[in-house]
Amino acid sequence: MNKTIEIIGAPSAFGQRKLGVNLGPDAIRYADLVARLENLGLEVNDKGNVKSPAIDMQKYRSEQDGGLRNLPEVVEFCETLCNEVDQTITAGKYPLVIGGDHSIAMGTISGVKKHYDNLGVIWYDAHGDLNIADSSPSGNIHGMPLRALIGDGHPDLINIGGYKNKVKTENIVLIGMRDLDEGEKAYIKEVGIKTYTMSDIDRIGMGQVIEETLEYLKETDGIHLSLDVDALDPVETPGTGTTVPGGISYRESHLALEMLHDSERVTSMEIVEVNPLIDINNKTANQAVELLVTFFGDKLL
Repeated sequence: MNKTIEIIGAPSAFGQRKLGVNLGPDAIRYADLVARLENLGLEVNDKGNVKSPAIDMQKYRSEQDGGLRNLPEVVEFCETLCNEVDQTITAGKYPLVIGGDHSIAMGTISGVKKHYDNLGVIWYDAHGDLNIADSSPSGNIHGMPLRALIGDGHPDLINIGGYKNKVKTENIVLIGMRDLDEGEKAYIKEVGIKTYTMSDIDRIGMGQVIEETLEYLKETDGIHLSLDVDALDPVETPGTGTTVPGGISYRESHLALEMLHDSERVTSMEIVEVNPLIDINNKTANQAVELLVTFFGDKLL
């Protein structure tokens, strides 16, 4: 990789109800992210954290409003993040966004898509994040970003960045699925999103999953990797808000990221949902850094 990696902190907690995920970007920094990347011979620029709206605790903890909790704050944050990502790519740098809850993906990908005609997305996660307000059991917007990016949902969410329909359903691959709401299952079947559940990974192995993913996305002109640390088994990454047992192993994840690095086709990345307030000795942030340095080229030999 010959581009400067530009780190953009995205400290949003508005997409869910557990404070602490907004501290995720700094927890990842404290785990020596910049130094580890520079040790690979990479040029790194840390832009700092995107400015976030203030958290009104009474509102933050209140019941959902029309099925969309903290909608104005999520939209404001994502619009700001979209602009930051757009500027990074315009400057010829590689955007690495560190979150923050997964609602930030609406901002990240809205900024990325301005530079690609046929963007592919790898959604590495335990969850599909394909809800709309009517199908969401919680009203948490971090369960809706991918559906909004496709172009379904509240107008304020689907029009972040000033346009909609950022990602085509045929350009999405879901990896690590093991906790899908009924509405998400129906939607995946209806539109035919390429999906690898944990059962699929167990059956064919992570290596084949990544090979098939890259082949499936061969017509795209860029690929964005959106990695939620809850894709991994909570034994590996306990410091995240929506843990689901039986996840991807640490070693399987390193293999996936090694292969994605070697493909030279992933043009932007974000890592989300690290929550140091519910972590154990910053273990999840440290694991996140290990995954990131693997993705950017660290190898044993």
